[in-house]
Amino acid sequence: MSPASDWFQAKAAQTPNPGQAERTLRRLAEQWPAGTADLRTLLDEFPLGEHSLLHLISVSSICAGRLVRDPEILLWLRHPDVCADRRGPRRMLADLRAFAEGLNGTANFRALRKWKGREVLRIALREVAEVAQLEETTAELSQLAEICVARVLEHWDAELRARLGPPKTELAILGLGKLGGRELNHSSDIDVIFIYGEEGEVSSSLSNHQWFNRLAAKVSETFSSTHADGSLFRMDLRLRPEGSAGPMARSLESLENYYAGFGETWERLALIKARFIAGSEELAYDFLRQHQPFIYPRSPTPELLDEIAAIKLRIERDVVGHENLDRNVKLGTGGIREIEFVVQALQLLHGARNAFLQETSTLKALPVLAELQLLPPAEAHDLERAYRFLRRVEHRLQIEAEQQTHTIPEEPQALAHLAGSLGFANGEDFGQTLRQHTERVRSIFARVVAERPSDKDTNGAGLEVFAHEQNAEKALSELGHGRGSFHVAPRTRQIYQKLRPMLLEWLGQGADPDATLTQFLRFVEAYGMRSLLFELLVANPRLLELVVKTLDASRFATDVLIRRPQLLEEVTATGVLDRSVSVDRHLKALGATDAMPGKLDAVRAYRQAQLLRILVRDALGVADLPTLYREHSALAEACLLFVSRLIAPESDLTIVALGKFGGRDLSYGADLDVVFVGENTRAAQDLVVEMAKTSAEGPISPLDVRLRPDGEKGTLTAPLSACESYYYARAQLWELQALTRARPICGSLGVDYLQLAQRAWRAAGERQDLFIQIDGMRERIRRERGTGSDILDFKTGFGGIVEAEFLVQALQMRATAWAPQFH
Repeated sequence: MSPASDWFQAKAAQTPNPGQAERTLRRLAEQWPAGTADLRTLLDEFPLGEHSLLHLISVSSICAGRLVRDPEILLWLRHPDVCADRRGPRRMLADLRAFAEGLNGTANFRALRKWKGREVLRIALREVAEVAQLEETTAELSQLAEICVARVLEHWDAELRARLGPPKTELAILGLGKLGGRELNHSSDIDVIFIYGEEGEVSSSLSNHQWFNRLAAKVSETFSSTHADGSLFRMDLRLRPEGSAGPMARSLESLENYYAGFGETWERLALIKARFIAGSEELAYDFLRQHQPFIYPRSPTPELLDEIAAIKLRIERDVVGHENLDRNVKLGTGGIREIEFVVQALQLLHGARNAFLQETSTLKALPVLAELQLLPPAEAHDLERAYRFLRRVEHRLQIEAEQQTHTIPEEPQALAHLAGSLGFANGEDFGQTLRQHTERVRSIFARVVAERPSDKDTNGAGLEVFAHEQNAEKALSELGHGRGSFHVAPRTRQIYQKLRPMLLEWLGQGADPDATLTQFLRFVEAYGMRSLLFELLVANPRLLELVVKTLDASRFATDVLIRRPQLLEEVTATGVLDRSVSVDRHLKALGATDAMPGKLDAVRAYRQAQLLRILVRDALGVADLPTLYREHSALAEACLLFVSRLIAPESDLTIVALGKFGGRDLSYGADLDVVFVGENTRAAQDLVVEMAKTSAEGPISPLDVRLRPDGEKGTLTAPLSACESYYYARAQLWELQALTRARPICGSLGVDYLQLAQRAWRAAGERQDLFIQIDGMRERIRRERGTGSDILDFKTGFGGIVEAEFLVQALQMRATAWAPQFH
């Protein structure tokens, strides 16, 4: 045997796989370029030590092959600074520019593939030499993939812009999975989704949707193609909405609609790791901000853990197979995926309330879970140790040929090679350590995710609560499955099964279950984001009670909620239903709107929202009637004052509230009885018009001005002197009785008006025929406005509201006890 052969054998004998190492050394020697450093000398002086290089070529046939095909790589690796430290993106990009200098188009891609292969070899060498932690290796591999994606995108974006014209919106590529978490391994697919800003037209014959899908197809095609000089990463687009059946690229709005209506638990898990990698960073930020409530639900359903457990069972059954469960370090029993599912399950449950949990990296999330006491520190520590070990095993399996394998070999020699590459004396020792980790992981996964007591069934009312059971069953079916071709995601249907008995129970307690169910269906369809709404209602039974009682109590509230379903979140925000709102607070809120003269929809919308808030407080019984009346009155007063100041800021128009408005006893749908004092008739006219003008949001609050001096025959505004002469000379008793509730709300003449009104009112209280006149007016109202049924005429009939009010006012006038408020 020649000295050279002895040298090859001696060097290879130090490695886990001597045969492969010796063959590689011999082939290297044959291909070694003349005029360069001697191979033996290079090994002896190799910066990371010859053992690391020999180890790599013995465990990775693909790295060995790269070195044989291009020995220049080994000459590059011998430079001390090449493998000394982790490379940041700037250094990687600088190296790529130097490597591909002067190249473009397909030649550029060829250089990109060769550069990528060289970088992967460098990263693998640092890992087997144990100079790089797991985080460094995965971060560098992820960074490498990002640069490749950005380079390919840049090329095809420029090419399409030159050939088809530029779109007026941007594209972003988000990395998911291990790429998003900066956890890429040596043979990971790179999971991505393509997002463009908005729909539109690039030209008369080409839409934004078509343009960006062509771009996505070009990028994907470039990554999927294989070449003699290597390949780029495998790009996987199956995590996009609708998977392989959906378009490659979607607009921001399209994605929002999809995730809101059809997003499932596995998609939440995928988006936890979503991260910008190429294109428009601003667009990527908009997407992630917009979808944060979907990724981290504020009120996750109890079924969420069941769904994650079911996903894991399907993976074990359909992907891994029973025979490989104990050998698949990624998807098998106690494998990497179970660690990720434990972390992600707790992130989904608690991430909305703890921003520090909104972390794409598994290793970074584990200590946060321990610090927040969501995982016992010992369990978090054990999961971290297991994760590092299993990822190290995974990397050794994949370094061999850059194949996507996660299965421990059964063949004894292959198992011995794997064990040796990881520093174990034999396969048995390795297997024992592997079992210790996987058994611990499985026990934690079972505790957190898979082994929970099943939720008790909710005993709700059945269909017998409905007058028309067949119609009710149809409506209930449409809630869970949609109408006609409308698609309801499986996850949404699962959540609905939990919601249905709860809904039936509350419907059964209402006045009209049939009508309320119909309105509930209309509300759900108007809300749009069925999945999120159902989750919210299941997780918050009090909110479900609120919705059902509100829909049952008021057609007005129903119409408002259906027209503006987003108001549900506004009126149920923390503390909103617990307190009354004063006139000043209303005015402050109105001042923050974009209302201006002639454009008062913002005021109308604000009033609708506040009326809904008041009605919900009423339906839930959290406020008594006097409080509710005062709230109605405060809202009406604020709207009137705000509009008055907006349309006539310079006028000194005194407005006096009368009737229920003056007494702060307003209820639903009441007009505002007012008297205008002064001489600015134009301002008063404008105010009457604007308060009555209606839009899709309804009117603000119509004004009733018939109680002014001389009624409908009199001028809209009355000077103070005209009011005085009228009340003393021509006013009928019922008009003076109406002054019982006079309350000036603005204007400089308010105090003077109130003094003269009180004098006239007290004088009327001294009349001998006071009670006879007031009773006569009551009887006239009963005859003219009633239906003849004292039961139905609870307002104007015998013993009704009018009688109670007239009695109190008559006694007030006789006793000269001025108190505008009835309660």
